[in-house]
Amino acid sequence: MSEQAIKEKKSPVKIIILVLVLGIAGYFGYKKINFVLTHETTDNAQIETQITPVLPRVAGYVKSIAVKDYDSVKTGQLVVELDDAELQSQLAEMEADYRQAEVDVINAKAAQNNAVVSLRVNKGNIDLTQMRKKKAEDDLKRDQNLFNDQAITRKQLDDSKFNVESATQQVENSKTDLTAAESRIAVLQAGVQKAAAGLDVKKAKIEQTKLKLTYTKIFAPQAGKIGKKNVSEGQYVQAGTPLFSIVNDTTYWVIANFKENQLKKLYPGKEVDIEIDAFPGTKVKGVIESLSDATGAKFSLLPPDNASGNFVKVTQRVPVKIQIKDINQYRSMLRAGLSVFVSAEIK
Repeated sequence: MSEQAIKEKKSPVKIIILVLVLGIAGYFGYKKINFVLTHETTDNAQIETQITPVLPRVAGYVKSIAVKDYDSVKTGQLVVELDDAELQSQLAEMEADYRQAEVDVINAKAAQNNAVVSLRVNKGNIDLTQMRKKKAEDDLKRDQNLFNDQAITRKQLDDSKFNVESATQQVENSKTDLTAAESRIAVLQAGVQKAAAGLDVKKAKIEQTKLKLTYTKIFAPQAGKIGKKNVSEGQYVQAGTPLFSIVNDTTYWVIANFKENQLKKLYPGKEVDIEIDAFPGTKVKGVIESLSDATGAKFSLLPPDNASGNFVKVTQRVPVKIQIKDINQYRSMLRAGLSVFVSAEIK
């Protein structure tokens, strides 16, 4: 067989291969074009979860750390303990000061009681001096009659008058003493109240210090896995210093930032497909939970001001929160911050 005949015999095979290649390319091209026309997609999306920072509520030196990087923790589990020696010393001093203040209150009450007793004595003295005055006045009347009858001398009459004047002055002095005693009681009552208030202040400080002592033991606010520790034993930390964060490993969702011109057919309750970049080929079903009422740019530190003269129109993106369906099935794949591809059918 000639070489020309062999070439002619092979030519149908080439045609068949070419047709198959064009057919396959056309098929996949059609699928791609059809997908683009019937779906809204975005790769500006990532997995989110609740991340809670662990913060000390008092300053102090780190005594011990009960967890390591990326450990799993339970709610209420002890994770860090601060040295409480200084607070214990302050508490002991405050308790001693409190006991001294209790003695001061007792002394103030005793002084008040003494003043009350003195007040009763002063009242008794007034009654006694008034009786003496009454007797002196009666004696003066009798002596005046006797003097008129010339039964006594002028000196005896003058002595009776002096006794009346003396008794009258004693009554006035006793009343003055009573007034002073009543004023002293008011002062002592105020002193008792002040001492009692000071006692309450010291008690409140003791309770506050005891509360601070409980803060030296730091517990996990939620279950999950901790991130990288930012603290080591012996380090001095201030109140509010982030020690590490706990990632909630039971609840995940997706935040997809769709362009503003893609939102027309996106609504809460709509199903979407999620592809995790870390696990190619794995599709996860999701449901749109809510759409943000503001674009992502509005949450930035310096939001754009379109009123400025150099305005350039930029397509904005709106965050869309997506709930993951059958989350327990994919929990081992989910990590906060992983990039995902989200597609929503719109036909």
